[in-house]
Amino acid sequence: MTSARPEEPRAGARPAALALRGVAKGFGPRGRRSEVLAGVEFELVPGECVAILGFSGSGKTTLLSILAGLLPPDTGHVEMDGAPAPPAGPERGVVFQSYALLPWLTVSGNVQLAVDAVHPELDRRARREHALELVRLVGLEAARDKRPRELSGGMRQRVAVARALAMDPRILLLDEPLGALDALTRSSLQIEFARLFERSHKSVVLVTNDVDEAILLADRIVPLTPGPRATLGASFRVSLARPRDRSALNRDPALKKLRNEITTHLLELAARRPGRAPR
Repeated sequence: MTSARPEEPRAGARPAALALRGVAKGFGPRGRRSEVLAGVEFELVPGECVAILGFSGSGKTTLLSILAGLLPPDTGHVEMDGAPAPPAGPERGVVFQSYALLPWLTVSGNVQLAVDAVHPELDRRARREHALELVRLVGLEAARDKRPRELSGGMRQRVAVARALAMDPRILLLDEPLGALDALTRSSLQIEFARLFERSHKSVVLVTNDVDEAILLADRIVPLTPGPRATLGASFRVSLARPRDRSALNRDPALKKLRNEITTHLLELAARRPGRAPR
């Protein structure tokens, strides 16, 4: 069953793994500055997967970059475990839509590079075994000796995820990681991501513009209002048991109702959209 109405994050005894407090961000010179985000409040519960759902150009990538510590907010601040968040570091692994793999290295080599950087205390054999374990985790053991040019888009994206996991981050931040893939590959990889999230037990923020993808992968869905001055509103909780099956989206009446309510909510936001904002 699912909760098909907007709800706020559930309060808990533990502080949020990651949080935004009154965050605002704009770009451009004074007097012509475009305000992308304003008054953003957000909390990620430890072990939770939250999908931030929004329109193209609403500021999703800007928001994720602030969460990652790659971009400072103009006002407000970022917290980790109830304290001010440090600059970008290995505790937050980021996967962008572009794969950014080194073309002269194999699948194992690209992952090994990240393992070597993060775990210099391990000997060479231990680092190699750890890299191969991550390659197996994302289902690429059979392709471990192939170079990026020999891989499909979906396989390259899995390498990018394995490389992020090599940092052993507590929090995984995904910026529309499947957006550039064809529909069939995207659908297949969504299922792989669902299994990966369950096995890795990471806290995850997924930025997407796909409602079904958000329902399949997330525990909670938070729509981002259209910009300028975009912000996060009430969230929708998805209580579907894991592991999840895409076919359940079309079988479960409660899930279909949830999808319709989220879609209706987004359409209502779109109707009030004052204009396009920078991404």
